Amino acid sequence: MKILVFNCGSSSIKFKLFLMPQEDLLAEGLLERVGSEDAYASLKTPRGKTKKYQEISDYPAGFIVIKKMLLNPDNGAINSLSEINACGHRVVHGGESFGGSMPIDDELEQGIEAVFELAPLHNPPNLTGIQQARLMFGDIPQVACFDTAFHHSIPEVAYRYALPEKFYSEYQIRRYGFHGMSHQYVARQAAQMMGSHKYSVNLITCHLGNGSSVAAIRDGHSVDTSMGLTPLEGLVMGTRSGDLDPGILFYLNRKGYDTDSLDTLLNKQSGLLGVSGSSNDVRDLELKADGGDDRAALALNIFAYRIKKYIGAYMAVLNRVDAIVFTGGIGENGAAMRHRILSDMDQQGIVIDEMRNEVHAGVPGEIQGPTSRIRVMIIPTNEELAIARDTFKLTTKNTDKSGDKICQP
Repeated sequence: MKILVFNCGSSSIKFKLFLMPQEDLLAEGLLERVGSEDAYASLKTPRGKTKKYQEISDYPAGFIVIKKMLLNPDNGAINSLSEINACGHRVVHGGESFGGSMPIDDELEQGIEAVFELAPLHNPPNLTGIQQARLMFGDIPQVACFDTAFHHSIPEVAYRYALPEKFYSEYQIRRYGFHGMSHQYVARQAAQMMGSHKYSVNLITCHLGNGSSVAAIRDGHSVDTSMGLTPLEGLVMGTRSGDLDPGILFYLNRKGYDTDSLDTLLNKQSGLLGVSGSSNDVRDLELKADGGDDRAALALNIFAYRIKKYIGAYMAVLNRVDAIVFTGGIGENGAAMRHRILSDMDQQGIVIDEMRNEVHAGVPGEIQGPTSRIRVMIIPTNEELAIARDTFKLTTKNTDKSGDKICQP
């Protein structure tokens, strides 16, 4: 069956078409800068690549563009919309209600809308994409896959904040975690690479990109993760501050910063960009640091130091760690950053082979040295394929060999 996967952001629509269960990628596309006159649409299929700049005024217009690209007789992927058997959708926040992927109906749409306050930048466009796909494709199955679902297994001791009870019971303030589709995907791939059952491995998975998070995985289930109520908590990121003393906010508020300016400061002006003063891109900062830019070097070292601290903390949480997994743009490609993170950890059983680390820049594989007690893996993430797998399982009523319930993490 052919499954079309959508990942809808505030101004972009990513999509991939898979043939399942073979997991063949038939097409992948991107609409960028939706809502502006300088928007563009790109499509890649086995028949070729196209990229076209055009005005895409809104999401309805964007889905019409997607339809035309997929049906293009020159390099499209289908001859008719009727070839699409199901659609899968990434939804960033499922709150406490959704602990697995779910078939979409009107009630589920209302559930997504109910947690808009928890993800105001992500859930509204996610829902708009769902609504447009339901309009375009009619009665075919549509599935929502929640980025928070994999972390529903986190115990209360890890997800509760030390606030009065009413802030949890009335406002649902707790740790939710994000990047769940990515952490789950690479955890399953790691187990397969080790020749182990997916529920028998203890892992620390590091999703490192402009947004970054770490997860502690015990027996295949997430038991802690660095992001919290929002994606702001945890690691230093491209433009996000990550963990900081909450008292800083009160101090800055007394200095005249209102809530909106503090929000902008912590989410868009901090992290690698804030410390370096020049870029949120690790590749740029590596070049600047090599050229003697002290602020760029400091930004990179702070980024690595925070990750090292979380790895150490999660080693204590898990007690036994079978492997550390790196994924995401930085995790997969940043050999120098992986060196910064894992250097001087031999007493914890982690030793990387520098030559293997360099060779596996952007290449899947293992980079631990012969004396390392813990494996270190580079595994490219594929969130869209994870969504396609869940959509296939749910729409065909499949279970895997372990007897998993449909679409449960």
